[in-house]
Amino acid sequence: MNALLSNRPVAVVTGAAGELGRAICQRLYQDGLNIVAVDINLSAVEALAHTLNRSSDQRVVAIQADMGDERSISAMVDQAGELFGRIDVVVNNAAINLRGSIYDFNPEHWDKMMAVNLRGPALLCQKIAPFWVKQQSGRVINIVSRCWVAGGPPAYVACKAGLVGLTRSMARELAPHNVTVNAIAPGLLPSAFTLEGRNPEDFDQMAEGSINVTPLKRLTRPEDVANTTSFLASSDSAFITAEVIHVCGGSQLAPFGTR
Repeated sequence: MNALLSNRPVAVVTGAAGELGRAICQRLYQDGLNIVAVDINLSAVEALAHTLNRSSDQRVVAIQADMGDERSISAMVDQAGELFGRIDVVVNNAAINLRGSIYDFNPEHWDKMMAVNLRGPALLCQKIAPFWVKQQSGRVINIVSRCWVAGGPPAYVACKAGLVGLTRSMARELAPHNVTVNAIAPGLLPSAFTLEGRNPEDFDQMAEGSINVTPLKRLTRPEDVANTTSFLASSDSAFITAEVIHVCGGSQLAPFGTR
């Protein structure tokens, strides 16, 4: 890799194969960053990289990683570091949601969700921190959910609320190295992730209810989150840290159903 490539800022985006992850990768690539597109589904992120790689001096690299496995995270960071020599932005977007109520949640599901949704982002930042110390700069953007303030499926909400707490803690610890840490809390966003395990009728009812309690009267779109990610990854946000930006049209003001 030539010097021009290695001198561009580099963003690591987890969960890059889904609708939201793809939109974030596309926007950050548009902003001029090199992208490390990370997902457990390697073929999907390879297809994304093939689609985006149009420039001779900019790259999207697909790397497979399981965000619930520490060794997999370490191997991914090592590979990204060898390819680019730097890591500037981390977008912790990967998540799983094995839904259950407080009456019937599966402890194994709870542990798996905590491993991917909360421990994974912490481990990823731990592995990348030496780059930030060396560079004396960095950006962390954690994708949470408006349910962290409004409630919902207990395990998923606990993960996202925990990620908000992690955001604030890391903001304090990483600030001496000029690293900002913020969170984005989207509203209901139609995607394979939100549709999984739900029949279309139930989802339509949930979507209608979400729109009804949203002052701006629509659902969240992937580009809404991608645009906010772009801002938080840029120098324009240099004095913003430890914040949660709700990208949900004001629906954070309303309670969240448990369906």
